[in-house]
Amino acid sequence: MPKVLSEADVAAFREKLCDIAEEQFAAHGPDGVTMRQLAAAMGVSSMTPYRYFKDKDAILAAVRTRAFNAFAAAMEKAQLSLMKKGGGQPGAAYIDFALKNRAAYRMMFDTNQPTAADYPDLVKAMERAKKTMTAGWKELVAAGRFKGDVELAGHLHWSAMHGAVMLELAGLLKKPLDAKSIALTAIRALAKDMGVVFSGKK
Repeated sequence: MPKVLSEADVAAFREKLCDIAEEQFAAHGPDGVTMRQLAAAMGVSSMTPYRYFKDKDAILAAVRTRAFNAFAAAMEKAQLSLMKKGGGQPGAAYIDFALKNRAAYRMMFDTNQPTAADYPDLVKAMERAKKTMTAGWKELVAAGRFKGDVELAGHLHWSAMHGAVMLELAGLLKKPLDAKSIALTAIRALAKDMGVVFSGKK
């Protein structure tokens, strides 16, 4: 008779499966990983994962949901810290998260999931993460330090961060160049070019 699983048992198994799936998906791409391989990596029967997830696509959605939420949480924390110093858009926090959580980062921005809209939790997590790209710019507007297009500024910021991260993840940067130095220099230039007022000066 199958063991009756508690909510804690289910949550623990799902989390462990997502840990393994995140690494496998990032290394081989979702299409290069099967449910059987995930089960084998966990040391369970090939049918066991289906007790917790409908299919591989649902696992991918769960992996991406937690990645986006973890990223958003890191950015929100950094934003609160910046607010105490006069505001701005987190840059270092973005780079730090990406380089410390490489598999998760690839699941967020280097993965195409056509069915993403079918998973409400994933959609919510994606929107939460996206809002962090403009939060700092909106604060600058509210403080009278920026009068430009917030959406454009947010996407330019995102592009600079992502481009630098992907160069480092691909091993294309050689010291003294690294993702953080490139991205933060680009953001400072972007802010200046877009008319951000620094140090309270008009």
